[in-house]
Amino acid sequence: MLAKVQSAHLIGIEPYAVDVEVDIAQRGLPHFNIVGLPDTAVKESRDRIKAAFKNTGFPFPIKQITVNLAPADLKKEGSSFDLPIAIGILSAEGHIPKDILKDFLIVGELSLEGKVKPIKGSLCIASKMKNGAIRKIIIPPENAQEASVVEEVEVYPVKDLAETVNFLRGEKLIKPFKSEVAYLEEVELYEDLSDVKGQFQAKRALEIAAAGGHNILMIGPPGSGKSMLARRLPGILPPMTINEAVETTKIHSVAGLLPDGKGIVNSRPFRAPHHSSSDVALIGGGQIPKPGEVSLAHNGVLFLDELPEFKRNVLEVLRQPLEDGFVTVARSYATVQFPSRFLLVGSMNSCPCGNYGDKFKPCTCTPQMIIRYRSRVSGPLLDRIDIHIEVPRVNYQELKDDTPSETSKTVRERVIRARQIQLKRFTNEGIYCNAHMKAKHLKKFCRLDEDCHKLLQSAMEKLGLSARAHSKIIKVARTIADLEGLEHIKSQHIAEAIHYRSLERQSF
Repeated sequence: MLAKVQSAHLIGIEPYAVDVEVDIAQRGLPHFNIVGLPDTAVKESRDRIKAAFKNTGFPFPIKQITVNLAPADLKKEGSSFDLPIAIGILSAEGHIPKDILKDFLIVGELSLEGKVKPIKGSLCIASKMKNGAIRKIIIPPENAQEASVVEEVEVYPVKDLAETVNFLRGEKLIKPFKSEVAYLEEVELYEDLSDVKGQFQAKRALEIAAAGGHNILMIGPPGSGKSMLARRLPGILPPMTINEAVETTKIHSVAGLLPDGKGIVNSRPFRAPHHSSSDVALIGGGQIPKPGEVSLAHNGVLFLDELPEFKRNVLEVLRQPLEDGFVTVARSYATVQFPSRFLLVGSMNSCPCGNYGDKFKPCTCTPQMIIRYRSRVSGPLLDRIDIHIEVPRVNYQELKDDTPSETSKTVRERVIRARQIQLKRFTNEGIYCNAHMKAKHLKKFCRLDEDCHKLLQSAMEKLGLSARAHSKIIKVARTIADLEGLEHIKSQHIAEAIHYRSLERQSF
């Protein structure tokens, strides 16, 4: 007897339809084979399914069982095929009507007692289904909240193998799961910007970075507040749009990082990998490609503390995502793209001891040590960072000052107004903030007067700035003008933007 069950497999965040074909024959010695390029986890499903049958009360057929996962040239991995294989065996044995199976896509891992356990990437699968012929999915209960975000798909959560069989037989009614949680909840509260004493110039630079989506590098001695500022940046970013929330949730779902019972990621991610991280951990990869830190920070903040302490090859892999907004991981059987449009925040000392240029502590480093330390951050990578800002040591008068400073909420309101201007400006352009502008957008939306051109020319010649730095200055100036609600870029905006590039000459 032959039965077919519809299922799905993920490569990166892209789902592919998989037909689970089960053939059971009477002749010959009994065996249970799974073909179609299964990995070890898929092959081990044989033992899980046998135990689940026994502990659920279903007789396991002592016959020749062949399971084909089609297409056979696509490598399959993971345990999400347990439930569809088990249902296919029961259907081939006549326990489940075969006609009913064509209306459902089934995914789920089985425990030895027959319970249905959660899988990764259910939102990706449901999103793909909304444009297909099958609009019903049988899924583990823990994944129901996540998959139900896609309103066009009917989600049927099942607790165990027996409940699944009874539902498909029509002996038990399971209503489609409907999420009771708002699509976008209140943005998660981060630590407040008012906690940081002094550092008004650095706070101003953070506000500009948040308003335009600009990458930022903070340079200063230890204890000056660089990490405090970076960790408060997500709190002044605008709330995510619906599309951004879905994109972010897909990545976290595939990585298995979505919290239980949470249907969607509704606050901007903040990722801070350790400087000992490998290039694979940062960019993603593995035999079966998985998202790395740059993708987990998609639509959020990637904070690299002590930037020069990262290995050179690790930092260099950041070039593609900073430029393109995605990373490409190539393997022999597939090439996978992960979205990685993040706001990079880097921090570093001015020298190995951290006291170079400090008014209060002398530097103990030799010139060679300072040059060697700073050269760990390459010029091409530095060129892709829009804003460089000095964060000096905070003096005692600033620490003891109890005068209330601006809260994250106040700054965030200005950022949101600036982003709304940009969203209106870039309607139908395919971008959402100033940092993502291409050359054609600069010509269209960033016209400069003669004073601005003269100022830029002088800066280019005196600071030795590159063509990329030239466009970065214009983008930052455009954001400064948006924060002031002005339509045209003025010379003072260009001057402030140039100030945020001057550290390129002074420190590097």
